[in-house]
Amino acid sequence: MNLETDRLLNWLVGNLDLETSVFHVGQYCGPWHASTSGRMQASFHIVLRGHCFLHMERCEPIALGSREAVFLLRDLPHSLTPDSAPGALFAPIPMQPMQPVHPDGASLACGFFSLRGLAGKLLAESFPDYLILRTDSDALRAIVPLFDLILAEADRDMKTPSPLIERLTELLFFYLVRDMTRRKDIVAGLWTVASRPQFAPLVDQLLRDPARSWSVEDMARMTHMSRASFFKHFVDSCGLPPAQFLLLLRMNIAARRLRNGETVTLAAERVGYQSPAAFTRAFTKIIGEPPGAYQRARRVKRMDGSMPVRYNQ
Repeated sequence: MNLETDRLLNWLVGNLDLETSVFHVGQYCGPWHASTSGRMQASFHIVLRGHCFLHMERCEPIALGSREAVFLLRDLPHSLTPDSAPGALFAPIPMQPMQPVHPDGASLACGFFSLRGLAGKLLAESFPDYLILRTDSDALRAIVPLFDLILAEADRDMKTPSPLIERLTELLFFYLVRDMTRRKDIVAGLWTVASRPQFAPLVDQLLRDPARSWSVEDMARMTHMSRASFFKHFVDSCGLPPAQFLLLLRMNIAARRLRNGETVTLAAERVGYQSPAAFTRAFTKIIGEPPGAYQRARRVKRMDGSMPVRYNQ
């Protein structure tokens, strides 16, 4: 992996705007059946104790053991059961408290998450429909303590799940994403652009200088291609015209600066906008809400730990 590609992938992970929410935490016993599908949201299941099987359409059952997890990037029909061959005996039943621990039970933390902004959208485009997190690989063995921390929080006798479970789950996902972005089986979206030597230096420069008045001719010149050849190969790689890719990139950079406390005016200037009105229109179109509202919602979340209002994006 060359330096430009590695820098781009670090930017990708660092710019993920991830929001998680825990649906339930506890243990299942007997012939149980659980699912988070049908809610039009990405979801996760973390196995804290015991084992279970993930069932999806047109897939063989997938065994999940302690300290393993599945992140479903799309709302896929699925179910978890204690057996590899579920039948009529397996039905939804109430989840039991974490304590006392039942020898034949499976303790789970389940919930939902959303990926916002350019980084999230391009990751969703590039990644498979679901990701299995296993800690038996050298790359991910170091995150075992995160599972132990989640288990410790889950075992606390609380009426509602500890909010730390959500934050720890986000860390699990970040580590998994960093591992996945270095795998060669990710062949679409941003990964394809980054792994092509003629495009990685260009995208690196776009990240370094988003305020520059980039034209398609400028971008083509950096790749040593004609304008027509560059446009065709770029669209073939990521599915977006260069100008649209640049717009998404700029708005995602601006969103990160707003989350870090910069003013709307300064964030706009950082990505090449001298007109606040033009920046507001572009930001609202791409991100889904005006920059001021976006910043206020994230500021509230940082101050009191509450979740911001959900906006359609």
